[in-house]
Amino acid sequence: MFARFDITDTMRALHRPLIIAVGLLSIIGVGTLYSVADSSFAPWSWRHGMRLGLGFALMIAIALTDIRRIYAAAYFIFAALLVLLIGVEFFGERSMGAQRWLDLGIVRLQPSEFMRVGLILALARYYQTRHHSEISHPLNLLIPIGLIITPTVLVFLQPDLGTAIMLAATAFGVLVLAGVHWRYFALGALATFIAIPFAWGNLLAYQKQRILVFLNPERDPLGAGYHIIQSKIGIGSGGLFGKGFGEGTQSRLNFLPEKHTDFIFTIFAEEMGFLGGVVLILLFAFVLYLHFRIAAQVRSTFARLCVSGISWSLFVYVAVNLAMVMGLLPVVGVPLPFVSYGGTSLLTFLISIGVVLAAERHAMTELPKS
Repeated sequence: MFARFDITDTMRALHRPLIIAVGLLSIIGVGTLYSVADSSFAPWSWRHGMRLGLGFALMIAIALTDIRRIYAAAYFIFAALLVLLIGVEFFGERSMGAQRWLDLGIVRLQPSEFMRVGLILALARYYQTRHHSEISHPLNLLIPIGLIITPTVLVFLQPDLGTAIMLAATAFGVLVLAGVHWRYFALGALATFIAIPFAWGNLLAYQKQRILVFLNPERDPLGAGYHIIQSKIGIGSGGLFGKGFGEGTQSRLNFLPEKHTDFIFTIFAEEMGFLGGVVLILLFAFVLYLHFRIAAQVRSTFARLCVSGISWSLFVYVAVNLAMVMGLLPVVGVPLPFVSYGGTSLLTFLISIGVVLAAERHAMTELPKS
């Protein structure tokens, strides 16, 4: 069933522009983290670089995997990640008021990040087995909704509102791409609107504060609004050409909290200026463009939904992070892909790129309908 292949020829067949673009984004992350730490590789840059090496190895390994093997393992991957999420509820480590990490001895993981890829794979496999005319039948929506709600609720209970929202947004994006009728999304939007008062009553105090501060940052300028205010100052002070590499005052004078994770774009924009920020955004746009080209080439529904779902997830993360640091959205703790410090996030995005590369390499491969 699985044909043998020459490793050298296969490596040459990988989509080099996508690999190079992702590599450039990751290198920008290493460089920015070096600058954030006052021109020092410790404590973030060298760790990011080490994880980058591991992530690229995993990405290439997955890219060299037959797409039929990934298809066959899709439900197993989802189930394994679901078990890890349940494990977080009972054995997870608590940090900064949330229980999100699972210590497996040799590695410390945040399963909610990996679940994003697992959910895309599971939904893509499900719709591979459904005829287009059956997709919008109400009974055929029960399994996808169950696949989405179960991990999303588990992540929300950690509590991790930001990741839960991103998980749901990614999954519902896959439903749209699969061809689910728009009326179901209209009903979902109506249900969400009706549930807002209940949801507001169940938010934690700091989550409510983030939303209120988003509407008016000056409401708490030295507390919850401090991040947004300092982020806007940093981006604006960069001007057209920036202050220069390693010369960002928001970073060096420690005005900006979480400067190496959620707000790393602020530091980059302050040092590289408006033009540098535009170049970085265009590089992300190029990566997304390559995803769209690959999605248009692949033959199977599974591969198409995997590539499209991963590209949608990447777009949402980039858009939300940039809007967040510019004060256009509440602070929800969303990293900038490939650039922000965070081992699980970096590995997840690189693994997802590996799936895209595998789909592109097997673009003409037919997959079973069962």
